[in-house]
Amino acid sequence: MNPSSTKQPQATDLTIHSDDIVAPGKSWDNVIQRGGVLRIIDLHGQQGVDFLCYNAKMTDERYHAPNTIKAAQSIHITNGSVLYSDYANPLMSVISDTTAGRHDTIAGCCSSWSNEMLYGVADVPGCRENFLGALEKYGMGWTDIVPNINFFCKVPVYADGSTADSVFVTGPSTAGDYIELEAQMDVLAVISNCPQINNPCNSGDPTEIQVKVYTPNANG
Repeated sequence: MNPSSTKQPQATDLTIHSDDIVAPGKSWDNVIQRGGVLRIIDLHGQQGVDFLCYNAKMTDERYHAPNTIKAAQSIHITNGSVLYSDYANPLMSVISDTTAGRHDTIAGCCSSWSNEMLYGVADVPGCRENFLGALEKYGMGWTDIVPNINFFCKVPVYADGSTADSVFVTGPSTAGDYIELEAQMDVLAVISNCPQINNPCNSGDPTEIQVKVYTPNANG
């Protein structure tokens, strides 16, 4: 069965707070109240989505990859996985994932600096710049960007600890695949819809995504 055919909640079961199309290379941000659900949809497939989240009431507390990986005992996240903060508090939990855990937790975001270091291209902005632009409105900046999750991205790690030559390989998602995360506290969620064309994470052709925030209705 194509994972994108998995039944999604019907609109009548939900109170939808926002529903946005995010162009490739653009950012998205929103505060999601506790119990709210963030659904990220890869509309065309093989599109990397960089993601960070913070305690909306105290943004010094933020997503922490080591705590998340240690709690999961895996570098992969999928249904039932919890995104933990640097205070070891649960920020968000994965409640639906049609890609069976094909998300990267270790490689972080691209930037103009890493693009020059890895690919020899100068002055090519990446997801770090998108994060900086989105966080500025919250009074946040450079030191608030930590190693992030790359949804719908694959970074193979081999038995000897090495990765693929390009680190990223072609993403595993197909058109319509999605991941849903439920906020375990009020969270600030920030997305960069990755513009990268120098490695295979976006299959060389960055595309738009859809981002929804909703609350399940009590009788849904």
